[in-house]
Amino acid sequence: MRAIVIREPGGPDVLDLREVAAPDVPEGHVRVAVRFAGINRADLLQRAGMYPAPPGVPPDIPGLEYAGVVEAVGKGARRFAPGDRVFGLVAGGACAEKIVAHEREVARVPEGLTDEQAAAVPEAFVTAYDALVTRARLAPGERVLVHAVGSGVGTAGLQIARALGCFVAGTSRTQAKLDRCKELGLDAGIAPSDGKFAGEVLAATGGEGVDVVLDLVGGAYVAEDVKACAARARIALVGLTAGARAELDLRELLRKRVEIIGTVLRSRPLEEKIAAAQVLERNIAPWLARRVVLPIVDRVFPLEETAAAHIYMASDASFGKVLLRIGA
Repeated sequence: MRAIVIREPGGPDVLDLREVAAPDVPEGHVRVAVRFAGINRADLLQRAGMYPAPPGVPPDIPGLEYAGVVEAVGKGARRFAPGDRVFGLVAGGACAEKIVAHEREVARVPEGLTDEQAAAVPEAFVTAYDALVTRARLAPGERVLVHAVGSGVGTAGLQIARALGCFVAGTSRTQAKLDRCKELGLDAGIAPSDGKFAGEVLAATGGEGVDVVLDLVGGAYVAEDVKACAARARIALVGLTAGARAELDLRELLRKRVEIIGTVLRSRPLEEKIAAAQVLERNIAPWLARRVVLPIVDRVFPLEETAAAHIYMASDASFGKVLLRIGA
């Protein structure tokens, strides 16, 4: 099979398109012919040598999400048959023509969704749902702040919160992205000035603050998050694009009784990855089928142009998901 291989840690030029051996199908697993794969910032970090794949995952083939068709079923696997359209999350290896996953980590693509649309769903929507609903306990009608709201996870988080009837404020460095997010239901768009946004969030919420923050940025944003929070708010910290350190006023954290919750999907054990797949199939897929939420695809690159896809992702120009087209 063809696969994108990281030759050595470095820039986009270290991504080679090679012929490699197709993976075997262990007991309880399925092999999927990948049609589309998503590009995520974790792929860029892995390529640079800053985010190694966990044990048991191809160490040099990136890719965390896919959509495709089951082509082989391992002994004891009963959930799927060859020809079934599926999508899901993996800890690596999705930038290839074939991938193997435990059958319980795989979800069926809902009717009405194309393979391209399906590939834009798993990482963005599962990450957002897990952070907002599972971890931060978002309740219907609460007030939410989503950072990097024009990103893949950001647009997913915005739509999930709106599906729950929540007020949503969002930040982006680009006014054009905020304008596009208003078409998805964004109530208040904020372009931070010198990293400051708490004042505008408080103004947009009548001085009350938000109940939940989906923070995909980290760094100094976390201190502003606390300022923008209502009493007993929860901050779900998912990304660190602004840095891995923050200086906080712990008095305000205590006074407001704010929770800061860190979360990551990739390194979770199998049972938790199965739970994530169940969220995709049971909670998110019905919304997709009814068009309550929509996958947002920005650009699709052929597998041969994976390096260009990485460059585009790093430019922060994308709105929604960047994908690779891999199979027919």
